[in-house]
Amino acid sequence: MADVTLKDIRKVYPGGVEAVKGINFAIPDGGFCVLVGPSGCGKSTLLRMIAGLETITEGECRIGGRLVNEVEPADRDIAMVFQNYALYPHMTVYNNMAYGLRNRKTPEDEIRRRVAEAAKILAIEPFLDRKPKALSGGQRQRVAMGRAIVRKPQVFLFDEPLSNLDAKLRVHMRVEIKKLHTSLKVTSIYVTHDQVEAMTLADMIVVMSAGRVEQIGTPNEVYSRPESIFVATFIGSPAMNLLKGVVAGPGAVKLGETVLRVDTGGAAAGTAVLLGFRPDEAVLSKTGAARLDVSFVEELGPSRLYHGTLAGEEVTLQAPPHAADAKASLLCFDIPDRAMHLFDATSGRRIGA
Repeated sequence: MADVTLKDIRKVYPGGVEAVKGINFAIPDGGFCVLVGPSGCGKSTLLRMIAGLETITEGECRIGGRLVNEVEPADRDIAMVFQNYALYPHMTVYNNMAYGLRNRKTPEDEIRRRVAEAAKILAIEPFLDRKPKALSGGQRQRVAMGRAIVRKPQVFLFDEPLSNLDAKLRVHMRVEIKKLHTSLKVTSIYVTHDQVEAMTLADMIVVMSAGRVEQIGTPNEVYSRPESIFVATFIGSPAMNLLKGVVAGPGAVKLGETVLRVDTGGAAAGTAVLLGFRPDEAVLSKTGAARLDVSFVEELGPSRLYHGTLAGEEVTLQAPPHAADAKASLLCFDIPDRAMHLFDATSGRRIGA
């Protein structure tokens, strides 16, 4: 196993297109890091630079303390799992998993031992004599992971491995990947645009936007204390509500005619801000200070989403079914102090604690 350290990593393509703009972070030995962000944010490019499949324009990439910028992919001691499985259709599952080891002149008895061990971990022992076309999507992805496991690499790299699976199977495979990491304790870097995958799999999340890092932290830190408007709206489903306001003075923000007490972090009076709160953190109450004009309701079983407007802005509230009438046209609620987040409307960065 090994740690992975990235220092001032940049990727500039011909024509001056800068895909990755000075990335810095370190993944500890045995950590599970998820790179998450929308399409085009640079996360897959960054993963491919770590793998050696893309050249690094500037900066340093170290695996286990070793500088690998000029090291060939095959010599970086990494194993990669792709979105499209990349299995050889004419080979059995066993031979797909053994292929890389044979190329490295690994003794056949060692190959058999490693394949058997990986097949047991992934519960694909009954399929070793089958070819990929006889397997389901989930089984093929397990084989792809098995091919990586038998390498016994220092680092696993996952490039959106669950994107081709249906919703139910994605949930199942998320659990399997988490169990696999808990068992093997190999440093892992996982790319996804799905914030639910990021939250459930990672012990370290790197949120990316437009080639830059927006925030690095644990899932709880990124969810509970977003450092920017981008993170606040990208992480969490439904997204955080954001209301336009202005700093009225120390510890006070004015939203329309309503003044709320909130940490303004020394921002000057008159500063344009956005006040954020999660849909599930609003407290419904007949005496609540805020009023939502309900437009429509989504039934989710254990909860309801009430969509509507507050002071002319769209807001979503989430509450259990017993908390309010599904046909209510008006809901009153309060926002607890701990649930309020303040952002500078110009820079998009967090204000206050």
